[in-house]
Amino acid sequence: MRSRSDSGRRLCALLLGALVTVVAGAQTPEASSELEGSAWQLVKIEGSDGKIHAPTERVRYMISFAPHGELLARIDCNRGSGTWRSTDNGQLRFGDLATTRVQCAANSLYDLIIAQWTHVRSYALREGHLFLTLPGDGVYEFEPLPIAASTPALPPKS
Repeated sequence: MRSRSDSGRRLCALLLGALVTVVAGAQTPEASSELEGSAWQLVKIEGSDGKIHAPTERVRYMISFAPHGELLARIDCNRGSGTWRSTDNGQLRFGDLATTRVQCAANSLYDLIIAQWTHVRSYALREGHLFLTLPGDGVYEFEPLPIAASTPALPPKS
């Protein structure tokens, strides 16, 4: 007969083995060296209907592609962090974005950007600008972040 401690050890060993298998199989998001380390500010959003949305202050809409698939953002009056991955040249996916929850002004593009965030499917670099494409929803155009502007910071921990 097995003792209770033998059964407990066996269960712990099985759980530990399963955890090691899961961790070993987990993959960090792959980042494209072309985007990694770059920072951008929004120029405009062109909707699939041809409507143009342009921020009054470009520096209030920034994204920064950090190493290891991490992403930092400023979307008007809020800051956020999330993940990104690019597995094929030109293909891009954003994970959910955790943001602060400040109420922005009425003319803010915050709600539009948050609603479309995870729909981004591809990117292109043309004439020094970054273009993010959302199938059926339009194109976001970004320009390089000026050196004088600071990179978006992570939101404060609560």
